[in-house]
Amino acid sequence: MMPSESRPPFPPFNAETAVEKVRLAEDGWNTRDPQRVSLAYSIDSHWRNRAEFANGREEIIALLTRKWRRELDYRLIKELWTFTDNRIAVRFAYECHDDSNNWYRSYGNENWEFNSDGLMVHRYACINDLPIREADRLFHWPLGRRPDDHPGLSDLGL
Repeated sequence: MMPSESRPPFPPFNAETAVEKVRLAEDGWNTRDPQRVSLAYSIDSHWRNRAEFANGREEIIALLTRKWRRELDYRLIKELWTFTDNRIAVRFAYECHDDSNNWYRSYGNENWEFNSDGLMVHRYACINDLPIREADRLFHWPLGRRPDDHPGLSDLGL
């Protein structure tokens, strides 16, 4: 198996490794690099993202490419909700704007299932969008990884 075909931490998860897995996912998504993000998913991963379905990395890359072409200045925070042996549930929020500078905060929940190599085999995401004024934004770090000292969802009252 090639190094890119495994992603520690591996199941079964404990509280520490589940939190680590969630932060690594957040960090990956904040790169807005579809190819890089796709490597955290198994070759045959199955997604439901809103009302869109993706099967396999190529479809995941296509979905993420479309997503980040329209969701500009995207910044995401994920938070562990619960976990078990090879499953993790998270809640998240992200802020972005469209090409007309209309800002949104999107809230959601994801259910994840991992194989023994730490790759996600199933991802089910439910997401709701809230239009916000630019002045109401809460995620103000430079594009990329959220700084360690930036508040998380609970700290922000989200």
